[in-house]
Amino acid sequence: MPASSVNLRARDGLRLTVEARGDSHAPALVFAHGFGQTRHAWDASASELAAADGWYCLTADARGHGDSGWRVDGDYDFTQFVDDLVLLARHAAQPPAPALPILIGASMGGLLGLIAQAGHATSEPAPFRALILVDITPRWESAGVERILTFMRAHPQGFATVDEAADAIAHYLPHRTQRSRTELGRPDRLRRMLVAHPDGRLRWHWDPRLLDRIAADSERQQTHLLDAARRIRVPTLLVSGESSDIVSDSTIEEFLHCVPHAEHVRVARATHMIVGDRNDAFTTAVRQFIQPLRDSGASASRSTT
Repeated sequence: MPASSVNLRARDGLRLTVEARGDSHAPALVFAHGFGQTRHAWDASASELAAADGWYCLTADARGHGDSGWRVDGDYDFTQFVDDLVLLARHAAQPPAPALPILIGASMGGLLGLIAQAGHATSEPAPFRALILVDITPRWESAGVERILTFMRAHPQGFATVDEAADAIAHYLPHRTQRSRTELGRPDRLRRMLVAHPDGRLRWHWDPRLLDRIAADSERQQTHLLDAARRIRVPTLLVSGESSDIVSDSTIEEFLHCVPHAEHVRVARATHMIVGDRNDAFTTAVRQFIQPLRDSGASASRSTT
């Protein structure tokens, strides 16, 4: 489904690029991508849920990612990202929206959603009426995170061609080698993940200064995230990948202990990159969870935490 573009302004004036699909009178889904990704990670799911199911789907580039602004001073912190997500949720909830939105947050996006939701528990209305966390728990496996950061730190000088970038992705995602060289390696898709610099080199579409600032900050957030999880009262779904190296049986068990009403779906033959590995199974799991929530009363949803 075609998307329309919207620009929001964060509290510090930074531009946030948002795409909307579907009817703004319909219940809204807010998609928050993972660290180092862009809004395009959600294109297939958002298009299907808008066109086939009638949801109003909002995808956005986080600050320092994609087409959203980068801080001139490189001074990023977790609080900024949480504030940006709340801003997007408030935008999605304004009239004619019938209810608060539902969050679908992958990795970093899910963590931001936990903090945003818990942080409004005793003051203004919470931003979301339900949470879907995609392969992330308040505590995670450090080895898996380090693998991601190693990939993101590689190739600081960028690539001479799109094919070189496709080779890097194929090496990072060996289970998707064939797709990396075909679907994922198509120039039209891969170019959206790259930006051309004045030196002629192609570099990933994120601010490299994020790596030291936000990666370190997220490690310090783990205790806070566990506390946030304990304060979640809205319907919650955790979708994990069967072969994920970020979440594990122990981190999932801990999360379900903190949020005992949460549901859990494990997607077979999927890694941490569930949305890309098994988009069909992922979208089905989301659909089954959100459909019963579609017609829940707006007045009730606006009073939950």
